[in-house]
Amino acid sequence: MQERIIILDFGSQTTQLIARRVRELDTYCEILPYNKFPYGASDVKGVILSGSPFSVYDEAAFKTDVSRLRKKYPVLGICYGAQLIAYNAGGSVQPAGSREYGRANIGYFSSENPLLKDFTENSQIWMSHGDTITNIPEDFETIASTKDVPIAAYHIKGENTWGVQFHPEVFHTVDGTKLLDNFLTICGCAKDWSAASFIDSTVASLKAQLGDDKVVLGLSGGVDSSVCAVLLNKAIGKNLTCIFVDHGLLRKDEFKNVMHDYEQLGLNVIGVNAEDHFYKELAGVADPEKKRKIIGKGFIDIFDEEARKIKDVKWLAQGTIYPDCIESLSITGTTIKSHHNVGGLPKKMNLKLCEPLRLLFKDEVRRVGNKLGMPQNLIKRQPFPGPGLAVRILGDITKEKVRIAQEADAIFIDSLREWNLYDQVWQAGVILLPIRSVGVMGDERTYENAVALRAVTSTDAMTADWAHLPYEFLAKVSNEIINKVKGVNRVTYDISSKPPATIEWE
Repeated sequence: MQERIIILDFGSQTTQLIARRVRELDTYCEILPYNKFPYGASDVKGVILSGSPFSVYDEAAFKTDVSRLRKKYPVLGICYGAQLIAYNAGGSVQPAGSREYGRANIGYFSSENPLLKDFTENSQIWMSHGDTITNIPEDFETIASTKDVPIAAYHIKGENTWGVQFHPEVFHTVDGTKLLDNFLTICGCAKDWSAASFIDSTVASLKAQLGDDKVVLGLSGGVDSSVCAVLLNKAIGKNLTCIFVDHGLLRKDEFKNVMHDYEQLGLNVIGVNAEDHFYKELAGVADPEKKRKIIGKGFIDIFDEEARKIKDVKWLAQGTIYPDCIESLSITGTTIKSHHNVGGLPKKMNLKLCEPLRLLFKDEVRRVGNKLGMPQNLIKRQPFPGPGLAVRILGDITKEKVRIAQEADAIFIDSLREWNLYDQVWQAGVILLPIRSVGVMGDERTYENAVALRAVTSTDAMTADWAHLPYEFLAKVSNEIINKVKGVNRVTYDISSKPPATIEWE
């Protein structure tokens, strides 16, 4: 049985980051809502309580009975989690005189305490809280302080329970990874979870789950569905059929290139050219949500039509990954963001669902792909929206607009590769704007389209910063697009970060 660390989510923006740090330490973990702890499970090695936007004394605050966890499991409370443990035990938590946010340095720390083993003197940490622990019960001991926070970390004597008011999961906490590693050691974790172990256990699990059943999988050309396909092919071989639908809104030559890659991997793939169908359905539609729904319905209809041609299919596989699941369900159980991979199955398909990657982050999916021996151009492929260029062409869709978007995008992406910038960018593309502007080409006045270049850096797309690409590079791309793409006379660069903007424009 796979051992795991449970992270109870109280609504912190950095809960996913805690999970990523634990996974990077070769230990499997899962994020669960604060009130969904799996009592009775024999595979849980320890518990981490996340931060929260609430104060522990708020009536609406998310709370759990920490006493049921203490002494049974090693427990680490982070920020709100630390305050909740102390508050439940009779300690005092009060509003700080001023919000404690940003860098701080550990003044005193107990080097004898196993949680702070190998900490460095004056270690930098990251604070982010409006409340502070002002008093702790007698069986608690302070193990770290800063100039402004007397109880920066504590330990409950006689048990494996700790609380830290700073955030070890963020990059700015220099010894944060060391602290989490120390906690995993305290939990007795084997730290043997890896891409190789995931492949072995997942292939064995898929063989047991699917048996001789037939499975159908919709491919998009992206890394998630591609790794999902190779993993399933390793488990069930000829019983997997993949369907790749071309809605005519992919990147230039992408359908042909990706089909070639899939054939090289030995996958059984049906390619469907449905360009005319989608262009007809999208004619005159400018609203972005309507465009998404039309494309989503079209995918389902065409996929279903092709799947019905395959006899005795019982399963639908999807490349759902962990952030898809987390984004799609809040800790209160209400939907906060619909996602194409988590929306459930159309009832008419009458298939069971198989999602072998649903517990992996994007970087872990790529590591699995590497271990499976997949080509780098598939593994390192940047994310691309399901509706494709439909959400990068603002306004209605026409073949001429798609041509302009594809040609401009190809120049941008090819240039990123030529300048060795492609792997430094999380996601990039060209947006065709619904405006035209005056320009001069030769001695003639022009009145043509404007495009925006969009490139961001990120680790998981939850937050993103605009990529600070060299001016010389941007000048070269701008000139090439204007000179080579008929219909464009102006190029702009989007310097918005997420939040408040999103990565895509629609």
